[in-house]
Amino acid sequence: MMKRFYVFIMAILTCSIIAFAQDKSEYHQRALEEEGTNITAARSSYIKAFRDYASKGQLKSGVECGVKAASLYYKENAFKEAFELLRDIDATISNASANEQTKAGMRYLTSKERMQMYVRMRRSASAMDHIKNMEVYAARANDESLKNDLLYNKTIYYYTFGQNELGDAMFTQMSKKLTAQKEYDKVDEAYKMLIANGRRSNSASLVAESYRSYMVWKDSVSALKTAEEIDSLKQQIADNEASIADKDSTLSLRMGFIIALIVVVVALVIALAVGGITLMRFILLTRKQKKTIKLANENNALKAKFISNISAQLEPTLRKIDGQQPEIKALLEFSSHIQTLSDIENSMDEEVELEETALTQYCEALMDEIRDKVRKDVELTVNVPKMFANINRAYVSHIIFHLLSNAAEHTPEGGHITLEFKKRSVHKFQFLVSNTGESIPEEQRDELFKPFREVRDLTTGDGLGLPICKQMALKMKGDLEIDPQFTKGTRFVLDLFA
Repeated sequence: MMKRFYVFIMAILTCSIIAFAQDKSEYHQRALEEEGTNITAARSSYIKAFRDYASKGQLKSGVECGVKAASLYYKENAFKEAFELLRDIDATISNASANEQTKAGMRYLTSKERMQMYVRMRRSASAMDHIKNMEVYAARANDESLKNDLLYNKTIYYYTFGQNELGDAMFTQMSKKLTAQKEYDKVDEAYKMLIANGRRSNSASLVAESYRSYMVWKDSVSALKTAEEIDSLKQQIADNEASIADKDSTLSLRMGFIIALIVVVVALVIALAVGGITLMRFILLTRKQKKTIKLANENNALKAKFISNISAQLEPTLRKIDGQQPEIKALLEFSSHIQTLSDIENSMDEEVELEETALTQYCEALMDEIRDKVRKDVELTVNVPKMFANINRAYVSHIIFHLLSNAAEHTPEGGHITLEFKKRSVHKFQFLVSNTGESIPEEQRDELFKPFREVRDLTTGDGLGLPICKQMALKMKGDLEIDPQFTKGTRFVLDLFA
């Protein structure tokens, strides 16, 4: 019976998936498949999908496909073709038999696309004209999602054209409204756009302030989500208590039925046993989560403390500015490191791409990059077997090059730097970078991988190199540590899993 039940469920799911796929036209499905590989072909398929949907009376789907095709035009700076297509879409909407409220929602999409094109062309006045049109269409459509989208696009417009005060006001309004409506993704995207604008304008203070506000907002959202979960649990407890009270009332009326009472007692015993097992599992899980939360809170506390002191950090650096401007270079590098660290932290759950790599040639090439950085008579050794491994080359190269560069800086004359590869098991392997010289004190080892642990002069380094390497290793489901058994200097171990 259970086997038949599972087969029945799988059949329902399969039919649902097929029905969902069939909702899209052939041209629409083709466009989605082509979009990542061939923009020209995808654009053509979207246009065909627009006309096909329009001929069948599925105007909303058609308009969405047409607008997507227009965005692919101006992605390649073909603005004339994009505007012509949007005029064609507007004409189709005007000739449609839909009511004015529905038409307003579709016209909002075409006006939004024009606004984005004018923003890209840096034509502020024209972009504002279409924002005003979007306000009218959103009001006529009476669609809350369009009103939220309008707040977001206004925010981006003001920041793009340097109207930061208006942008801040709109951003605050949008953030409060979308956070209240639990549309956290759009607020998150707007924060990232704000940080990116700061980087493009080379404003380290804007980047730092935006990042600080972003972290505060993320913490508040986490608190909101936690509160919601607690409220949900409280409601479940209240419902269960009400249910238990109702059952108790029912049992009091059936005291004479001994057999029924025995059945209820047995059921309660079983329920208590299951509840006890569940409770034990919950306690064990909670202990593990507490350790994870404690570590995360320590890192967040260090970040918050450091970012709050950014002005104090920048001041001694800015005082040293001269004609060669090394301080400006340090500030820009610091801003880049903050953005890199933020990007890695925000994408920790995303899978990384792996590439089969010939390890001997790969490691020898990395070692060659530091040959001109080492001191006199320093011996460089690559001890890597002739084999292949699947790795994310970008992250592994960044980590190993950083470790080798640090080794070159701290290895004395006549010293030794070694890069090794070891396969520990079928699914585990290691890259090891070691150098002779002074060892890192044991009490400082854990602190090396923590970002923002101290206020320092940025021209001597911002201290984010190893924390970034650590986050890259964790994102690859591995780890980066200092080998405590190595006593002839320092050895870093990058653990990775196949």
